[in-house]
Amino acid sequence: MNCFDVLRQLSAEHFISGEALASQLGVSRSLIWQALQQAEHYGIEVHSIRGRGYRLSRPLIWLDEATIARHLGSQARFFDLKLFDSTGSTNTELLAAAGKGAPSGMVYAAEWQTAGRGRRGRQWRGELGASLMFSLLWRFDCGAAQLSGLSLAVGIALARAVERHGATQARLKWPNDLIAGTQKLAGILIEVQGDALGPNAAVIGIGLNINLSQQARTALDQPITDMQAQGGETNRNVLLAGILAELADILPAFESGGFKPLVAEWERRHAWHHQPVTILHSNGEQSEGVALGITDDGALRVSGAQGEFRLFAGDVSLRRKDSN
Repeated sequence: MNCFDVLRQLSAEHFISGEALASQLGVSRSLIWQALQQAEHYGIEVHSIRGRGYRLSRPLIWLDEATIARHLGSQARFFDLKLFDSTGSTNTELLAAAGKGAPSGMVYAAEWQTAGRGRRGRQWRGELGASLMFSLLWRFDCGAAQLSGLSLAVGIALARAVERHGATQARLKWPNDLIAGTQKLAGILIEVQGDALGPNAAVIGIGLNINLSQQARTALDQPITDMQAQGGETNRNVLLAGILAELADILPAFESGGFKPLVAEWERRHAWHHQPVTILHSNGEQSEGVALGITDDGALRVSGAQGEFRLFAGDVSLRRKDSN
């Protein structure tokens, strides 16, 4: 038994006594108390009143395999879902599984990550019950060079899904973020294993903010938003199914046709299309330009003082000029 087992027995509507919890889980009341002391570590506030028991300060909707499969419908056949209470990083775990032959369509989703990762070594911070954190393994027969633009194709799938579920103001930020205004809604991290000529296995990690607490917002070092603030769906099971469904459509199309057929849609969803940007280079230098369109291989076209040039995802970070 762990803290998650006890939290799953609690609701935000009704108190439940420690005695009842102990009976349901087949443990002592002291173990219930000890488990609930860990709740604060996960950002969960538990109200306790002597004689009445315990109650959550806010509702928690837990990830549920059957619910996700029901919302996926016929597309559930493309995926093999594994849920974790806690893991270091779903990307790290799934990369290891890929190396041992895990099948295409394997999905690892976690309630809590202790070492979630973002692009360029940054940490991805989530919140229990208020973030969606998962990774998808997808195997490609093509070579690594043909996977350029994959993160942008995944971004389109993610944008389609959140738009379908109410976040109509979400836009793509090159190369791997989803934002609303200047606030980050979601991020993508793709890691590839394989050979230059193929086949290759891509682990696609996605983190989506759902309904973060003020405490979680304060702990982050950048402006963020979430599905709730955008007037969108907040049931993580519905959202995970919706994102996977879009990925099941776009990934086979990307493998067969590349990114070129998706360029126009990506540009339509581009948050900073024809906007001035500041470019933060890996060596610490900065430059400025105007973000233009996207190339067929996913590079960003920028107009600068010396003319037009291209940016590739591994090279730089991008900021809108007026947000600095």
